[in-house]
Formats: sequence, C-alpha cells, structure tokens
Amino acid sequence: MPAIINRELGNIVIEDSVLANIAGISAMESYGIVGMASKNAADGIFELLRFENLSKGIVVKTDENEISIELHVVLEYGVKISTVGENIIERVKFNIENLTGLEVDNIEVLVEGIRLK
Repeated sequence: MPAIINRELGNIVIEDSVLANIAGISAMESYGIVGMASKNAADGIFELLRFENLSKGIVVKTDENEISIELHVVLEYGVKISTVGENIIERVKFNIENLTGLEVDNIEVLVEGIRLK
C-alpha cells in the first residue's frame, strides 16, 4: 500500500518500491554491509543481491503514513554486528524521513549471513 502525502494542491503518492530502493541504497552506504539477501522460500537458501535488485531483500509496509521496514542483510566477517545494525537503522530512518517527509515507525535488520569481503 503506497504512502500518501496530502497537500493543499493535491496528493503525493510514494510507492513501497520507492521506499524499498531508498532503504536499500541507504543500507549499502553503511560500513560493514556486503549486500542485501533474498530468501528463496522453497529451500530457505539466501542469495546475495546485486545493486540493481536491492529492494528484493527489503519488505516495506505502510499504514496510515507510518512505515515499517524489514531489511535482510549480509555483513562482512569481523564487524561488530550490533554496531553495524544500529548504523543501518539510523541511516535508513534518516534518509527516508528526510527524502519523503514520512515518519518511519519501525526498522528491523535481519542478518542472514556473514561473508568475507
């Protein structure tokens, strides 16, 4: 369900895919992240996504212009997972709120794997 911003002269509709792209690009700017992961539901195997498919590793839910985001990530071996996760949350929240004017209600970072960079 897209987010809708009501303005005096009309409405601005922001699709979930746009929010997912902003979240994916923002997450990839964070230190320690190797990429986004996409889960193959059939066998539970995760694959590392390329830059152009980042949004496939992200689930966005909008409700009454509150946004919840779930990011499936693969981190670099040797980084402190909690610190990288916090940095991803802060960066994604900051960028979505500043670029769209919408409020981010919840962000979850699911670490699906660790890789050598």
